[in-house]
Amino acid sequence: MDHEFQDIDSEGRWHNLYMEIRNQSQECPFKVAKYPENRNRNRYRDVSPFDHSRVKLGSSENDYINASLVEMEEAQRSYILTQGPLRNTCGHFWLMIWEQNTKAVIMLNRVIEKGSEKCAQYWPTQEEQMSFRDTRFVVRLLSEDVKSYYTIRLLELQNANTGETRDVYHFHYTTWPDFGVPESPASFLNFLFKVRESGSLGADNGPAVVHCSAGIGRSGTFSLVDTCLVLMDKRKDPSSVDIKKVLLDMRKYRMGLIQTPDQLRFSYMAVLEGAKYIMGDSSVQKQWQELSKEDQERVCESPPPQPPKCPSEHYNGSRLIRPEEPGDTEAAQRKTPSDAKEADGDGCTANARKRQREEKMSMSTQKTPQKQSKPRINDSEKKRKRPRTTSDT
Repeated sequence: MDHEFQDIDSEGRWHNLYMEIRNQSQECPFKVAKYPENRNRNRYRDVSPFDHSRVKLGSSENDYINASLVEMEEAQRSYILTQGPLRNTCGHFWLMIWEQNTKAVIMLNRVIEKGSEKCAQYWPTQEEQMSFRDTRFVVRLLSEDVKSYYTIRLLELQNANTGETRDVYHFHYTTWPDFGVPESPASFLNFLFKVRESGSLGADNGPAVVHCSAGIGRSGTFSLVDTCLVLMDKRKDPSSVDIKKVLLDMRKYRMGLIQTPDQLRFSYMAVLEGAKYIMGDSSVQKQWQELSKEDQERVCESPPPQPPKCPSEHYNGSRLIRPEEPGDTEAAQRKTPSDAKEADGDGCTANARKRQREEKMSMSTQKTPQKQSKPRINDSEKKRKRPRTTSDT
């Protein structure tokens, strides 16, 4: 496998390999995601769960949530890959976690990235609680361990109908850049093994919920690396694990997993580094921890993201339970990029690149000093100041 990586790297064939994977990916129907009543439950119009593998909500009039159950039989791993909850789907998110008996949520994005909201604030901060009126769940923060690039929280999830409570881990990777890869395989593997040590990925629990913003790029990278390392451990032969084949198998359950050639290359690097531990070199785990510098003080390019300040009625989870107002779901839907195209199998990568270019143009425009104004410029200035939401990787 190491020779394969070196060959691809030296010949610059990552883009070609990535395109091969895209072209060979199986296309499946996703009709339910396009039903009119489900449109405001999708963060991006070009990222939809396949009908055959979508997670269905049981205790709800509408069973739809933008989430896919990815089952890797040989590895005995099951993951629910999902989008970052919208403000109007936070209650559905916790209902899914309850019904699926999930032990851990792995969050790989920040709430705010590049000035856009990529995920609703669906968990409480400090010693407060969030109540979700539509699905009757209450979430409390029990503890929080903040490291330089990730945070581990222990949350209490209560079913308000029965009074029953469960503890849920929240593993939050806080420095994985949008349209990028982690700082190093060492920092990523250190995080992955923290999740593993909790027992949350084992077959004894329900599937772990993994999400970024769209639930395909960063989420796909995490699940691919973990699955490949499990297979290596089971087979005791790293060379027998075909990363490309594993990814194609995973793409049968959710479209577009791994969104860029860089993410594909990083996945190979992380699997190769993780194989050292699988094959008996236990010292590398300590090296990962040291290289990741997890105990250093967190350095933020900008202040830590906070929940958007708006009336709590705009959330279906809020500290104050108030009647929902008409139009809240429409406000959430306006966050969907107006220029996003309908997905066709694996059409999300081209759209992601388009959105990335537009985002850079938008940021460049915002940095341009204001010139002398004319009465006719006011409307365009207002348009430039409107928040935009772009798909993540």
